[in-house]
Amino acid sequence: MEKRSYGKHFIIVAVIILITAVITIVGLGRVRWMAAPATTQAHSVDALLGIELVAIGFLFALVMVFMLYSVVAFRRRNGEETDGDHFEGNTKLEITWTVLPLITVLILAVLGARGLAQATGAQADEVAVRVTAFSWGFTFGYPELGIDATPVLYLPVDQPIVLDMNSVDTDVIHDFWVPEFRVKQDLVPGVPTQLRITPNKIGSYKVLCDELCGTGHTNMQARVEVVSSSDFDAWVVEQQPSTDPAEMAKLGEELVASQGCAACHNVTGDPGGIGPTWKGLFGHEVELADGTTATADEAYIHESIVDPLAQVVTGYQPIMPASYGDVLTDQQIDYIVEYIKTLH
Repeated sequence: MEKRSYGKHFIIVAVIILITAVITIVGLGRVRWMAAPATTQAHSVDALLGIELVAIGFLFALVMVFMLYSVVAFRRRNGEETDGDHFEGNTKLEITWTVLPLITVLILAVLGARGLAQATGAQADEVAVRVTAFSWGFTFGYPELGIDATPVLYLPVDQPIVLDMNSVDTDVIHDFWVPEFRVKQDLVPGVPTQLRITPNKIGSYKVLCDELCGTGHTNMQARVEVVSSSDFDAWVVEQQPSTDPAEMAKLGEELVASQGCAACHNVTGDPGGIGPTWKGLFGHEVELADGTTATADEAYIHESIVDPLAQVVTGYQPIMPASYGDVLTDQQIDYIVEYIKTLH
């Protein structure tokens, strides 16, 4: 009679587990966990997440139903004074709850390894993009296309891309992550890394740093534009070095915005900033901390960007990072100089 009684409990529990698991899995499936996918690599990641959600839903139902049913069905009732049945181990049960999780983990490991191989495998006709991280931002270069560095990552749709990554910082790790692309990659000082993507959806996206990297971590972002092949070709032509002062100044203003220069240097002439104002700077004499003076010409501004500690202005602390010489090209610095020239 006791075995039949326990058998009845197991049948009831199994039915409740099945119903609870179905409801939980359906509920989890209705939640939008991530942004809409925008690369071919995203589909394998989403498929693996779907499998994991099914496993999570089933395990949640299994544990919670067993626990709650036991609390209710085997609670102490009025008039019961004796202890409950005592069990010392159950070999079959112990083997089951060891083998089944092991098999589940191995299946997920195999699926994950297959997805990783697909995401990291080299593809034909890849376009190489150089990604440089610094505190706190990203720049992107296209060495095969003659583009040194841009603040915006432009990508042609349906084109395999290999991102060659490096960080100019020496003491912090950054991470390149576009949620719609799914895959991400650390940028480790002194260790070149790669990430392969094939964007398949035209649109605007955002690069985020997914590794806590300091006080500017929240603002370490960059724009991504996935465009048609014809629009990408037109953009490449536009990126060729300009010699028109007005166009150079416009590009310089864009660089200043993307590099976060306004956090320390204002263009309004207001005193009290972290760094000297740029308004009226070009062509004027500046007093240096060592007691000398210098003329703020092209050479002075260029050196102040590349080696900011060489000529520190009186009244300001020598705290500007010395990494901009690695982040910016000479052409980009020329653009910034042209922009500063316009700030009369």
